[in-house]
Amino acid sequence: MNIRPATVMDAPALLAIYTPYVENTVITFEHKVPSVAEFESRIRNTLSRYPYLVAENRNGIVGYAYASAFKERAAYAWSVETSIYVKEDCRKSGVGRALYRALEEILARQNVCNVCACIAWPNPDSEAFHETFGYKTVAHFNKSGYKLGNWVDMIWMEKELCPHTNPPKPFIPYPDL
Repeated sequence: MNIRPATVMDAPALLAIYTPYVENTVITFEHKVPSVAEFESRIRNTLSRYPYLVAENRNGIVGYAYASAFKERAAYAWSVETSIYVKEDCRKSGVGRALYRALEEILARQNVCNVCACIAWPNPDSEAFHETFGYKTVAHFNKSGYKLGNWVDMIWMEKELCPHTNPPKPFIPYPDL
């Protein structure tokens, strides 16, 4: 398996992985499958500041993970939200672990201190996955989203990735690494 930075040319393959999550699950609260052009824009915007990684094997792209701003204000520069999607028939095969290891290595080089994951609840697989990486549940929100005919809770899980120095080391945008 190869882990590499995503490009806008990967948008169709990534969208093919994402589409079943949108259409059939509450793992994402997105209701409508985005267009390829929208996905290209998301990749481009993410890469302007954060890593966006794909995992590929001999059969093509099998998963992707990226970081995004936790909040937009400058004081939050050292905190990110992580997202990961793995092709349905490749789940529990090590793809997610390889992507998260690579993502966290890059985020540490960017001097990110906190990594956070927003997870539809209950989702025992995602919770267990994040726990293996040292994430802890820090918040539970009741009936936060409505999808597929149900109200869905969400939890936030968080991990301290790098020490919180005072003052903090400067955040390094992904293109500057």
